[in-house]
Amino acid sequence: MIYSIVLAGGKGERFWPLSRSARPKQFLKLTSEKMMLVETIDRVEELIPYDRCRIVTSKSMETFILNNVERLNKENIIAEPRGRNTCIAIGLAAVHLQYDDPDAVMVVLSADHLIKPPEKLRQILKEGCEIAQTQDCLITIGIIPTRAETGYGYIKQGDVFEHSGKYDVYKVAAFTEKPKAPVAHEYYYSQNYLWNSGMFIWSCKSILNAIEKYQPELYEHLKKYAEQIGTDNEEKAREVLFNDVASISIDFAVLEYADNVLAIKADIVWDDVGGWNALKRYKKITEDNNVLIGDTLVLDTYETTIYNEEDGIIACLGVSDLVIVRTDNITMVARRSEVDRVKELINELNKDEKNKKYL
Repeated sequence: MIYSIVLAGGKGERFWPLSRSARPKQFLKLTSEKMMLVETIDRVEELIPYDRCRIVTSKSMETFILNNVERLNKENIIAEPRGRNTCIAIGLAAVHLQYDDPDAVMVVLSADHLIKPPEKLRQILKEGCEIAQTQDCLITIGIIPTRAETGYGYIKQGDVFEHSGKYDVYKVAAFTEKPKAPVAHEYYYSQNYLWNSGMFIWSCKSILNAIEKYQPELYEHLKKYAEQIGTDNEEKAREVLFNDVASISIDFAVLEYADNVLAIKADIVWDDVGGWNALKRYKKITEDNNVLIGDTLVLDTYETTIYNEEDGIIACLGVSDLVIVRTDNITMVARRSEVDRVKELINELNKDEKNKKYL
């Protein structure tokens, strides 16, 4: 069987103050009238129905999800005691799926991406699943770049992988981290690199074998935990697991070492919606290059993003290159060119106990 594993444990700090600890980015309606989490599940529903969806999220968000996503129940949620990055999140999901279905194939998705059109994504995932069901391989979805982006990781295409599907599949020659601008331009114009989307396809057996090979200590912890699944000791064992394992991404832990990684070349619209500047890529833009959401009034204002979630109006006169966000009890004003430093504001708030209510 094919299952979707939706990773929904991130903090989404670059969308502060809209994204906060009680409502991280994946639970916001940033790209449509649906929560991004719901949009992610609905996007693949024709291929993977809700009953075969598993949400890996923080324990603190479990009740929120159950109260706000009608078609999900407790069996759909795998709750983490604390965040430990994507390797343990994926390993945890894999041992749970293998407990229910030893031949399970996992489609790993992020809960906070914009992807269009959904039907093309489903076809790509379907072809990837057909490979993963018969081959011992780890598959990543590589996006054809549309610009020299410095904020994404890249995949270098290797030799062509022979298969009978519609989409090109390559062996992965290398993963590269977020490049500086000159290197990003080189990657873009070479047409030999793809954006690393963070979407993956593999059988539970293949990914657990890879974790055993490249992260043997982590695998031993997972193996001990798996023995407690379905018992009264499961919750306590999960606490122990998350206390004992290191925080590391699946890319650093496994994919950069493995020699059986494939990339499907995907010509789809994809955006990880990383921060406030991403809005201008998919929201309506005025003739003055403004993005205006909520009640606003602007005059002689240019290159500015305004997000007003509250009653009342935000009025701007004679300004440019700003991001202005008003939500609940916070108003943030930043230059567009500086807004990706928003984590520095969060760090400052963390220093004073009385300000932690704003996190």
